[in-house]
Amino acid sequence: MTTTTQQLSALGVSIWLDDLSRERIASGNLQRLIAERDVVGITTNPTIFAGALAKGNAYDEQVTALAKSGTSVADAVFEITTDDVAAASEIFAPVYARSGGLDGRVSIEVEPGLAHDAAGTIAQAQQLWAKVAKPNAMIKIPATVEGLEAITETIAAGISVNVTLIFSLDRHKAVIDAYLSGLEKAQAAGRDISTIHSVASFFVSRVDTEIDKRLEAIGTPEALALKSKGGIANAQLAYQLFEQEFATDRAKGLLAAGANPQRPLWASTGVKDPALPDTLYVTELAVSGVVNTMPEKTLEATFDHAPLHGDAVTGSYAEAQKVLDDLAAVGVDYDDVTALLEKEGVEKFIVSWNELLDTVTAALEAARPGATQ
Repeated sequence: MTTTTQQLSALGVSIWLDDLSRERIASGNLQRLIAERDVVGITTNPTIFAGALAKGNAYDEQVTALAKSGTSVADAVFEITTDDVAAASEIFAPVYARSGGLDGRVSIEVEPGLAHDAAGTIAQAQQLWAKVAKPNAMIKIPATVEGLEAITETIAAGISVNVTLIFSLDRHKAVIDAYLSGLEKAQAAGRDISTIHSVASFFVSRVDTEIDKRLEAIGTPEALALKSKGGIANAQLAYQLFEQEFATDRAKGLLAAGANPQRPLWASTGVKDPALPDTLYVTELAVSGVVNTMPEKTLEATFDHAPLHGDAVTGSYAEAQKVLDDLAAVGVDYDDVTALLEKEGVEKFIVSWNELLDTVTAALEAARPGATQ
């Protein structure tokens, strides 16, 4: 009998896990999820790394070695995180080979404090790519205005990019343009553009959380009837945009020359509202040619009981647009919602990054020669 995750994969959805830790790598858990849960990629971010380092003792040996050598906190974080990504990349190497480079991907993020620094982001993307030194790595760059320039230049350098923190359709369109511009520059420089891959991480549940808060404040029956519909409608229209933008003459010319489409990736797919089905953002966004990056809880729920009903996106566009129109009619300002979510997204990752630095600082100090235990 085929499992639900096998059925989802057969629909054309690539299942990536939104969680990486050394313990998951060393215990064999990651290998098992590939074999038993059809996981074909993994993503991480500062919040995930901060949580991994704060728990257990999987990093003790490396932290002790770094402390003895007098490594700075920033360099220690760089060494620890890139080691995890390189190790995971090796585990996913067979998936990468089997999928022709499409999957088997492991993402690592530039420092969130660089979100509004294009030059700094470009430089760090190149540092991370060189340090991990695996063809199936992806560098995560946020879709801020400054990030758009960094995406173009990083793609132009032949580096695969996972664009993160996309909330609005306008920004998604700009991200696709930045990707195509990068491919054009890479092609002009004589690079093999068939080796360059990218995904556009479009966030879902955070959109619902913010919109639903506003709908509850409005409080009318018309407003409350729209609860938990905005996130899915927004993502469905993002897929329509993807289809449209990669059907242009510009994109078709690059694809004919060997380029890869920039696949939509559904991010923030853990359901926040306990009143909703726990696989809502999996079943209602199932469509060929996308990635769904899931926290482990959502992955297990999907494997156990996701009620899949085939392609849930193609053909939904008129209805999805009506949802956004109705939200505007009751007083929800879409542009304000998406701008706020981008700002909060960057700020949350900066907080997590600082927690990561604090955790590593404490670990290094405890492990330094002469430190009192």
